[in-house]
Amino acid sequence: MNEPNNKIPGLATRQSAIRLLDAVCRRGETLDQAMPAATGKLGNPSDKALAHNIAANVLRWMTALDAMIDSATRNRLADDAKPRMALRIALAQVLILDTPQHAAISTALPLVHGGPRRLVHGVFSTVMRGVESGALKLPEYPEIPGETLDRWTHNWGEEVALAANAAWASPAPLDLSFRTDDTGSLEGLSLAPKHLRMLPALPVTGLAGFDEGQFWVQDLAASIPARLLGEGKDRTIFDLCAAPGGKTMQLASNGWKVISVDNNARRMERFQDNLRRTGLEAEQVIADLMQWQPAEPADAVLLDAPCSATGIFRRHPDVLHCIGARQIADRAETQRALLDRTAPWVKPGGTLVYAVCSLEPEEGEEQIEAFLERHGNFAIDPVTADELPQGMSPTGNGCVRTLPTTLAEQGHVDGFFIARLIRGS
Repeated sequence: MNEPNNKIPGLATRQSAIRLLDAVCRRGETLDQAMPAATGKLGNPSDKALAHNIAANVLRWMTALDAMIDSATRNRLADDAKPRMALRIALAQVLILDTPQHAAISTALPLVHGGPRRLVHGVFSTVMRGVESGALKLPEYPEIPGETLDRWTHNWGEEVALAANAAWASPAPLDLSFRTDDTGSLEGLSLAPKHLRMLPALPVTGLAGFDEGQFWVQDLAASIPARLLGEGKDRTIFDLCAAPGGKTMQLASNGWKVISVDNNARRMERFQDNLRRTGLEAEQVIADLMQWQPAEPADAVLLDAPCSATGIFRRHPDVLHCIGARQIADRAETQRALLDRTAPWVKPGGTLVYAVCSLEPEEGEEQIEAFLERHGNFAIDPVTADELPQGMSPTGNGCVRTLPTTLAEQGHVDGFFIARLIRGS
């Protein structure tokens, strides 16, 4: 007698993984958005982490996995067909996560029913024979999905596009931002003040100094916007779209009086936890920036604007399957509206820092160019090389653009565009 599906070890985790993939590929959700619903029936945190890991690796290697699947089918399976999803999950486990073949296929077959089950078993067996004979193998690096690869090649050149493939292949390093210059007993590569880059064997929560609030996790590129504002000296700043609070903690540790605004209550709960752990202070406001109005302008504004998030594809491979030209255009309209609304919140002579974790010029370079045409009282305050982490340089007009080629030998950084602007009288 066949074992009931709900008794097959590991099946529930694979069912969660296929729900995650369905959410990304069919509904355009991110993995983070889909996790609560897709993994809600998994009680063990490690099972939830495994489901996420399986789905993330499928998304990262999907182009190569699909090529293998297509080589073993007479009629091409639809991109969102259940058998293709089950095969992606089975092959990702064997080829990337080193799961034994029997375990991978035994948990993949129950994901489909009837005739498709035989199809999945047959295609899996054919592909594995090809792998074992050497006729089929994964490429050295996963390939960025075609539309995105073409767009990045057009915008940045082939070298950057190829570097993106390489950056996608390996886990991103762990960047820590510190409350002070003291990094304690931790060892790693320091590329900037109050920074350490590590590849730890322990979870972050197990690192020395975590419980004491000495540091928080923050990609090196993500730390640049706050770095460009320098010492606060008790001046006031609005940190807009602030959750989960990395930039606020940087600013507070540098002596700024921070008013942090975000419309996501759940992310603000995490923000509050981070502040409590680090002992840093900031005024927190949960509000829609298009509705909220400050009592008076501030000395500085940091707008970490909502964006396509294509710059953080190393950690979030789902974004490259959710974002296309339409979504980029939509985000650019939101950024334009936010810039226009928040610019008057900067005092005359004050500073506006605009940042997006995007590799799309429409959200970065082009956005700021258009803003300056609309707001003649603002001008670029050029960034200098000595304000940036080691190995980085500003652009020709004094902005900051990080790409997949940036610090590639040191483990890469996220893709960001950052502009520092000064308001005239």
